[in-house]
Amino acid sequence: MPSKPLSGLGVECYPFQLVTRHVLIRENMFYKLAADAVVVVHFLFIIFAVAGGWLLFWRRWIGWFHIPAVVWAVLIEWKGWICPLTPLENYLRQQAQLSPYQETFIEHYLLPILYPVGLQAETRYLLAILVLVVNLAVYGASFFVVREKG
Repeated sequence: MPSKPLSGLGVECYPFQLVTRHVLIRENMFYKLAADAVVVVHFLFIIFAVAGGWLLFWRRWIGWFHIPAVVWAVLIEWKGWICPLTPLENYLRQQAQLSPYQETFIEHYLLPILYPVGLQAETRYLLAILVLVVNLAVYGASFFVVREKG
């Protein structure tokens, strides 16, 4: 004998449909939260790559993690590569039934804040040089501070 439809809030559906909808909503929420977490990690990585050198004044060993982060950030900008976190975020957004974006993380999230127009090759080069110059200055200052203490 088939189960009777449930009525509530103007919608008639069978109990198994309610369970399926509930599971889909929870699954979509998981993917949306995971995509948002990737955005946060991505943003924190960018902050670390640009300004993480200042942490050398606190703990010198951070340089072992910071230098590869700077190299990666500069290569991504200089070569115009796509960071692997961008396709991961897009995949998670698709799984959550949200629309993915086609541009890079910086173009999608940061450039609308920093620049009113799209990211051009010249701007990418400028960002790469900025990351290098800031970090070289910080590493230089850190080197001289340690030398004076020692």
